[in-house]
Amino acid sequence: MIGNTIARRVYDFLKDIPPFTFVEEEALLRVAGRIEVQYVPKNQVIFKPNQSPKHRFYVVRQGAVELLHPDDDGEEQLVERCGEGEIFGIRPLLAEDDYTLLARAAEDSLLYAVNSEGFGDVLQQYPEVLNYLANSMAVLGRRNYQYSRYPTDDVTPRPKRFLYTASEFGSTDLLELQSIQRARKPVVCSPSTTVRQAAEIMTDEEVSSIIIVDESDLPLGIFTDRDIRRNIATGLYSRSLPIGDVMTKPVVCIRPEITVADIQIAMLRYDIHHVVVTEDGTNSSAVIGVITDHDLLVRQGNNPAVIIQEIRRAKEPTYLQELRERAEFLLGQYLEQEVSISYISTIMTEINDEIIRRCIHLSLREMKQSGHGDPPCTFSYISLGSQGRGEQLLRTDQDSGLIFEDLEDKTQQEQAQAYFFQLAGLVVSRLAQVGFDYCPGNMMASNPKWCRPLAEWKEEFGSWISAPNSESLLNTSIFFDFRSVYGETHFTQELTKFVFERLDQSSLFLNYLARAALQNPTPLTFFRNFMVERSGEHKNQFDLKSRVMMPLTDAARVLVLQARIGGINNTFRRYELLAEQEPQNAELYRDAAQAYEYLIRLRALFGLRRSDSGRFLMPAELSRLQRILLRNTFTPVKEIQTLVEVRFQLKMLGR
Repeated sequence: MIGNTIARRVYDFLKDIPPFTFVEEEALLRVAGRIEVQYVPKNQVIFKPNQSPKHRFYVVRQGAVELLHPDDDGEEQLVERCGEGEIFGIRPLLAEDDYTLLARAAEDSLLYAVNSEGFGDVLQQYPEVLNYLANSMAVLGRRNYQYSRYPTDDVTPRPKRFLYTASEFGSTDLLELQSIQRARKPVVCSPSTTVRQAAEIMTDEEVSSIIIVDESDLPLGIFTDRDIRRNIATGLYSRSLPIGDVMTKPVVCIRPEITVADIQIAMLRYDIHHVVVTEDGTNSSAVIGVITDHDLLVRQGNNPAVIIQEIRRAKEPTYLQELRERAEFLLGQYLEQEVSISYISTIMTEINDEIIRRCIHLSLREMKQSGHGDPPCTFSYISLGSQGRGEQLLRTDQDSGLIFEDLEDKTQQEQAQAYFFQLAGLVVSRLAQVGFDYCPGNMMASNPKWCRPLAEWKEEFGSWISAPNSESLLNTSIFFDFRSVYGETHFTQELTKFVFERLDQSSLFLNYLARAALQNPTPLTFFRNFMVERSGEHKNQFDLKSRVMMPLTDAARVLVLQARIGGINNTFRRYELLAEQEPQNAELYRDAAQAYEYLIRLRALFGLRRSDSGRFLMPAELSRLQRILLRNTFTPVKEIQTLVEVRFQLKMLGR
């Protein structure tokens, strides 16, 4: 009876702790019944490096245990500090190997020793448990070396550290992520078929399109009902002409496994109503199907293509605000479904860009109606900061600029400045009505300083590079992630080229920028609390942006600038590209990309939950699993900062 009572108490404690949360009650009760309760006084060693493991691993019930890595000089480096509910010593469970760390009680502690032999059945029955434990061991393995050893030769594959589970985020079926089924094979003909014959085939088959193919069934073009109305019924072309002379080409092709959302976005992008499915998604493989906009009608829902289409029709900011709220509902579904952040950021960036473009279009119309006419010269509206990087999942403040053409005549340039300044004011005001707040630092196109001809933008950027100071370095962290959203893209291309040319002339600028990237040190771990803000509006909250996200974005920016990589602004894509260019550091860059994706996910989750930016977290808000995953991001952040420090020789410069 007493044994059953103890087992029930142990079960009640374990059932709320990952990975035991994945185990059903009956199985977990069996585990609890085999657990040995151990009291360990302060400073007592639990196990040592190179010691053969006992068949058990540990859960801290009360107290704290430190995991340490002794170096060659006998110094002990703190790797982790485990508190109530945390697991350690899992090596004998997952690998037949000796311990590599020293475990010592940091205070009087009560431990649950879990029999690892009896736990094997649980691992087979519940794969989520194995994933979680392998994830945890990989983290400690990653930490178990000196951070200053760069480049590292550690290329051993490791499990992913940032795992998302259905129990954490829920589960839904997203329509736009499903593949669409084709009802019939495509109707095809040869290019020598006459227009009349093709129309008769379409009528007989009751289809709205016919695909023109060669002898190998490779798509050459497409002919649709709309082509008949526009080109044949109007008498523009004769019905006796070969279909190859009047077909639309090249045809837009997609892969068989493409999703509904991808199909809809392709239709919107190319202003078409039919897409052709080929074996490999190109016109160099055989046609296997056709999808029309009619095929999608019954599948319409609250998906990105529909939202984008409605944005293009919107006439008022209030409706744009409603559409952006629908997009945030979509975002919540994506997060619950554990959709990749790469996909989510692409969709949300496309929606944000379309809203900006619509606000510009409406503002241009207002300018014309009020007597200001059309733009006096070519221009580009640029996004900066998180939207420039394609990472603005939530509606935060605006960071923007406007570049317009250099005009030789001074009067014309002043008139252009006045026109675009007024236009930018209308755009920024509309975006604020949609829910994108004004930038507190006034880094917006409505500020005359950031609404300038190309030559003045170059002059400004050039001054930052040639004479860096704290203000210019702050500006660089925002403005050097510029991306054209509307207008002429060659302005941003020229600006990127100019920046690279100036970097070649100023060897010290990147060192200053690298030093600035290290201004926000990240904790290696946290125990019972976080490194929280000590005062101000966000007292006792953890600053997700400055503590872990900014160090990764700042480091990625300076590294791609050093590599002269342009046109890639997204932080995790920057790391992926750096991994390709530097194989010796590929594992670290991929870890950094993965960490950043988790941080974006976490911030979006809490931002949606609280209807704010998600930047500041209360420790009590996080589940135990979220705390562990957040802690896991600290290591790649620290390692990236160390890499930057070594690469730019910041210690020699007196950082």
